[in-house]
Amino acid sequence: MSLTDESDAAAGTDRPAGGVPDFAVREALGRRPAGYLFSTWPPRCWLHVLGGALLGVGVLLTLVVLISLGVLLSVVGVGLLVLACVPLVGIPVASVERRRLRPVQPVRPADPHTRAPDGGTWRRLRHRFSERATWRELGYTTLLAFVFTPAGLGVVALLAFSCVLVATPVVVWALAPETVMVIPGQAIPDPLSAVPFSLAGVAGVGLSAYAAGWLTVGQVWVAWLLLAPRKDPVSRRVVELTRSRVRLADAFEAERRRIERDLHDGAQQQLVALTMTLGLAELEMKEASPEAASLVARGRGEARRALDQLRDLVRGIHPQVLTDHGLAAAVVEVALRSPIPVETAIDLPRRLPALVETTAYFTVTEALANAAKHSDSTRIEITGELLDDRLILLITDDGRGGADPSAGTGLSGLADRLAILRGRLLVSSPVGGPTQIRVEVPCSA
Repeated sequence: MSLTDESDAAAGTDRPAGGVPDFAVREALGRRPAGYLFSTWPPRCWLHVLGGALLGVGVLLTLVVLISLGVLLSVVGVGLLVLACVPLVGIPVASVERRRLRPVQPVRPADPHTRAPDGGTWRRLRHRFSERATWRELGYTTLLAFVFTPAGLGVVALLAFSCVLVATPVVVWALAPETVMVIPGQAIPDPLSAVPFSLAGVAGVGLSAYAAGWLTVGQVWVAWLLLAPRKDPVSRRVVELTRSRVRLADAFEAERRRIERDLHDGAQQQLVALTMTLGLAELEMKEASPEAASLVARGRGEARRALDQLRDLVRGIHPQVLTDHGLAAAVVEVALRSPIPVETAIDLPRRLPALVETTAYFTVTEALANAAKHSDSTRIEITGELLDDRLILLITDDGRGGADPSAGTGLSGLADRLAILRGRLLVSSPVGGPTQIRVEVPCSA
């Protein structure tokens, strides 16, 4: 049984997906055209255009090589596999492009891909091919190779030629005049005669600055259009449903804490006072009326048992050790109360969010209860770690196996509890055992 975590495409981004933000480059070009030339934007845009052109040349060569090999080897069948890999080229290219936007656009698009399911390379590849983001990234890669790269090389060539023109007077002064020919067959006699060429170079540098700026605007706009996550109405409703479930879980947790506090500070303290009062009454009546003292002693015992039951109830609602010391200590405590020997090895570098700890704790307690009732196991092992900001718990017993979620073992309830935090539950329980429950909970949920 597995519960796949829902993906909020905008999670971890600087801006929610689904819309193109205002570009800082476009604002600099539109609001302050003259000030743009004397700002830091021209060098940043030149570097962005140059980097895109170099990357585009490499991408163009890669596409040409893959397509050529695919066509040549198609006669033996291997070429079809090579051609099938062409759409996957866009995935790393898009990842690089999203990172390259940071110097020119602080708000950059997030990764639109959902987490690939486990189950082998072929299953992951099939998942990637089924995503629309993969084909949008292929389209962007094609535009980068065949449109943005030639345009970027043109801007870089204009900048380089303009810089040469700007330096013409210095070159004429350093070299013999007859060796400097800007116009074929006509030498520049002296540095003063090269000043017009230098002015033309300055104009060319300014023109290349504006060209690089508008080319950067176009490339950033296309990147947001093709590389950012898209939210259709259905996905927006799914995200809102996920958030509403988390809000309900938070409200339920707050109400449970209130009940725990009321029981601890109210009824529990009154029972403690009652046992003390009955104890004093027993001492007073012991000599005067032994029979009445016996009844008071019995009432005191009943009050103690009620107090113990109330404490167990409060501990079941939310153990204090979980609040004070975290998940690892709480799991160790519940393991000590288990009728089956339990070994725990939970190594967490930090405290987790309260809702994550609570969900993981009650998942462990339910799994231990299921093992005690149904597994006939003699040993249980619990391990936990934090991997890529996801809590991973493994609960393994050496019982008879054959756990069936539809048989009322509580596994469906565990999956539903984890689904609130976009977590998932994986159960491996072949007949004859062993049974292993894998719990994954994202800590950023």
